[in-house]
Amino acid sequence: MSEKIKEVAERIKGLREIAGLEVEAIARELRVDPDEYRKYESGTTDIPVGFLIDMAHRFDVELTVLLTGEEPRLRTYCLVRADKAPTVDRRKEYRYRDLAYNFIGKRAEAFLVRVDPKPSKAKPHTYSHPGQEFNYVLKGTIKVTVNGHELILQAGDSLYFDSGKDHAMTTVGDEPAEFLAVIL
Repeated sequence: MSEKIKEVAERIKGLREIAGLEVEAIARELRVDPDEYRKYESGTTDIPVGFLIDMAHRFDVELTVLLTGEEPRLRTYCLVRADKAPTVDRRKEYRYRDLAYNFIGKRAEAFLVRVDPKPSKAKPHTYSHPGQEFNYVLKGTIKVTVNGHELILQAGDSLYFDSGKDHAMTTVGDEPAEFLAVIL
């Protein structure tokens, strides 16, 4: 796993330990299998963004703290230059760039997501997390599955959905795709 994921894992473990919680208790509270949770804390597996958002809400910290180890500092506006957004490398085919990482008290999380093509027989991993999500495709074509419904989105298409339902994204074709994801 990448060094960044290991650093995030250490922060997750630190929050749990400071709160004096056992793995089983926090895993149950966040609706995660305890063995999967242990993998998150060990830094040996990808940590879903939805889980990180839940963790940040549970411990009343900004997602930025989990991702970067630093407190956000801005209250009026947050300008993020094209090459300065912190990246979150998750699964091999997904790369997230946090587009508002330094704003205090965000009501939504905004990411630029790049999805690389997967082998055609590979099944995409599904996610679910409380809230709602808005995706706007900037480049390429993606197949989004929400609660069993498959939707094809191309550049310029958008999708708003209940992110508590199982959902997955994968590219269509051999080219990478990019979309703006806003998680509420």
